[in-house]
Amino acid sequence: MNPNIETNPLLERLPKHLQQFIKPQDYSDYTPINQAVWRYVMRKNVDYLSKVAHHSYLEGLRKTGIEIDSIPSMYGMNRILSEIGWAAVAVDGFIPPNAFMEFQAYNVLVIASDIRQLEHIEYTPAPDIIHEGAGHAPIIANPEYAEYLRRFGEIGCKAISSHKDYQMYEAIRLLSILKEAEDTPQEKIDEAEKAVADLQNDMGELSEMAQIRNLHWWTVEYGLIGTVEDPKIYGAGLLSSIGESAHCMTNNVKKIPYDISAANQNFDITQLQPQLYVTPTFSHLSLILEEFANKMALRTGGLSGIKKLIQSNALGTIELSTGLQISGVFTNVIEEEGKPVYIQTTGKTALSYREKELVGHGTLTHPHGFGSPIGKLKGFNLAFEDMSPKDLQAYRIVENETVKLEFEGNIIVEGEIITGSRNLHGEIILISFKNCTVTHGETILFQPEWGNYDMAIGKKVISAFSGPADVNSFDLINIVPSTKTIKAKHTDERDELEHLYATVRDIRNNKNADTELQSVFEKLKNNHANDWLLAIEIAELLKDSNEKQLLQEILVYLDQLKERRPEIAHLISGGLDLIFDSSLPNLPQRH
Repeated sequence: MNPNIETNPLLERLPKHLQQFIKPQDYSDYTPINQAVWRYVMRKNVDYLSKVAHHSYLEGLRKTGIEIDSIPSMYGMNRILSEIGWAAVAVDGFIPPNAFMEFQAYNVLVIASDIRQLEHIEYTPAPDIIHEGAGHAPIIANPEYAEYLRRFGEIGCKAISSHKDYQMYEAIRLLSILKEAEDTPQEKIDEAEKAVADLQNDMGELSEMAQIRNLHWWTVEYGLIGTVEDPKIYGAGLLSSIGESAHCMTNNVKKIPYDISAANQNFDITQLQPQLYVTPTFSHLSLILEEFANKMALRTGGLSGIKKLIQSNALGTIELSTGLQISGVFTNVIEEEGKPVYIQTTGKTALSYREKELVGHGTLTHPHGFGSPIGKLKGFNLAFEDMSPKDLQAYRIVENETVKLEFEGNIIVEGEIITGSRNLHGEIILISFKNCTVTHGETILFQPEWGNYDMAIGKKVISAFSGPADVNSFDLINIVPSTKTIKAKHTDERDELEHLYATVRDIRNNKNADTELQSVFEKLKNNHANDWLLAIEIAELLKDSNEKQLLQEILVYLDQLKERRPEIAHLISGGLDLIFDSSLPNLPQRH
């Protein structure tokens, strides 16, 4: 399968710092066993989920171009997704949560293009194309849900992380890779699980990012919709897991009405979920998202927002009441009566207005940090930003004048004004000084020897969020994860088994060569005694053929295999049920 590359206009809008996570989907990397795994899971899912999933699921499979018999091509998906205003990109396993959500904000679905091993056919902790392609993609064909997903990304990528969140992300990514890789020594898995558990027990107060990831998990990944008594599945983690999609509908899993308390409910990616949340409608998801966003520093700003950025030890932005945005790594705030009176960044800093960097105020101008008073002048009724040109003239706050400005909180700025900058509303947002000294009591915050001093204007901090205001202000490249997913090993035994799967796939596609199946089965039985899925695929081809004796041999072989490997007996039974006891629902056809 080597389709012509189909582009999607949405991908061309992606900023470079997101493009670095994209990797090509080499369709030739998918082996015949991979294709058989996809086909088994999709046949089981469509058969079962047609009864228990939200009605958008089957229609969504059609709209997103996802087939039951073949792993989807990213290029084909992009052509079809463009019809519903979305796109898809391939990535390598888990990517950082902020980046994942920012992709969503651009209406781009992130798809881990690897596929789970046959041994992990029911569930894998690692993201894969079954989870992303067959789980996420169909439901975004529902316009109301798609807008929730986009809005979630838009808000979620602004959530502020703690410095431990990234450690947790790397630990979970490593654990998922080790668990999915074949032949990983148990001690390595135990070590990785301990690292995750130790971090989980030492995270402290949940950050905004941790909370919004919880909301994402309990909705986008593991959400149910309808009533607690009669829920339907819409979460991608459930739609892509043939084991958990059935388990979640039992009384062993507690069903809880979805509300904002889910933000504080942590999860374990390696275990079946003990409880799930049920939303009555997709619109209710958006209501809870907005309720959560109202509590985020993105909307509340203030001293607490600045402190969250300081604790994150990562690039972030505050926005002042004038609209001036300061982006950098915030390291200090001086407070007075619960309000910030002076903020400081360390290292490269940029100033922006409406997400566009101010000319002459990028990281080259502010390479070592930035500091500024926040708030009103002491003894003044008017805030700086509310002063008209006449007011400024009256207070002699004009170019070429030396002024001494005393702010509430005992911050004093004294120097000669060079010039000022105004926003589109005419409010002054920045004043530049030379020969300037800035003090807080006995502490010197800036002195003339350091050069010109740029003072931000704003009576309060109205917003604080993760990342820069203008993505072009900073070099955000090379923040890709340090770990890489582990590919399956090539052995003579594995290569022969792949060849047998390929032969059966060719027979199914060409609808001929029944006589070859006897030879394939003999090699399978003699050389690959633990494999179960290929025997089911052969049985499927033989069901309506004249080879009744061979079919009977295979059924006996599978019964013996169930006794020898009881842990996979239910998978064998499930595959045979698809062949003999049920028929797949007809998917609507594309026109």
